[in-house]
Amino acid sequence: MQKTTFKIAKMDCPAEERIIRIKLDGLANIQSLEFDIPNRQLCVFHNNSYEKIYQRLNELKFNTSIIESVDAENLIKTEKPQNEKKILWIVLIINIGFFAIEMATGFISKSMGLVADSLDMLADGIVYGLALMAVGGTVAKQKNTAKFAAYFQFILAGIGFIEVIRRFIGIEKIPNFETMIVVAFLALIANAVCLYLLKQNKSKEAHIQASMIFTSNDIIINLGVITAGVLVNWLHSSYPDLIIGTIVFIIVAGEANKILKLSK
Repeated sequence: MQKTTFKIAKMDCPAEERIIRIKLDGLANIQSLEFDIPNRQLCVFHNNSYEKIYQRLNELKFNTSIIESVDAENLIKTEKPQNEKKILWIVLIINIGFFAIEMATGFISKSMGLVADSLDMLADGIVYGLALMAVGGTVAKQKNTAKFAAYFQFILAGIGFIEVIRRFIGIEKIPNFETMIVVAFLALIANAVCLYLLKQNKSKEAHIQASMIFTSNDIIINLGVITAGVLVNWLHSSYPDLIIGTIVFIIVAGEANKILKLSK
């Protein structure tokens, strides 16, 4: 048994990790994959040569290089802790729940920032769902789910962009800044709870590490929406809300594009 460690310079989020898993699926000599997303490394436990593995990784154009290849008998992890699955279910439910809450309150308060943030919550929910599917389920099922999720996000992001443009060129009521701040603050607390649960698990599994990265980014977005709410009140203008909405819609569209790659 060999353990080959690859440096993958362009692997910086869960989407790339899932793309790599699907790309390497079917190689009979692979026994296990261990991802270290923060350090952009992948350890592959395999039999025989690593040449076919390296070839497939190179096809992704993620700037892959080999760090080392050594003997690694008896180092294969055979089970995934059930606790990881429970945590992923918890953060999935929290994200889908706040997707619904922020979407509803966003429309009620006329805030595109909250609507956009709700779509980011949905995007994360999709990522957590895909992470759960990594524990079980076929690659074909993962690809179909990823394709549906990506197109759905593209449609929602597109509708959001159109609405932002309409509000930029039209005369719209100024968003309710109190609702923006309160709901975004509650979402921030929810993301903080998710991040706490993920960190408490102390897992080095790629899915947990990737989820931590996404949740940390969500907290920054929540702070952006809160700041936009303060500026809406201070400037008595809807522009801060529209600007933060546009930024988040771009992020959601980018995440959808990465997820779409999973289905190819």
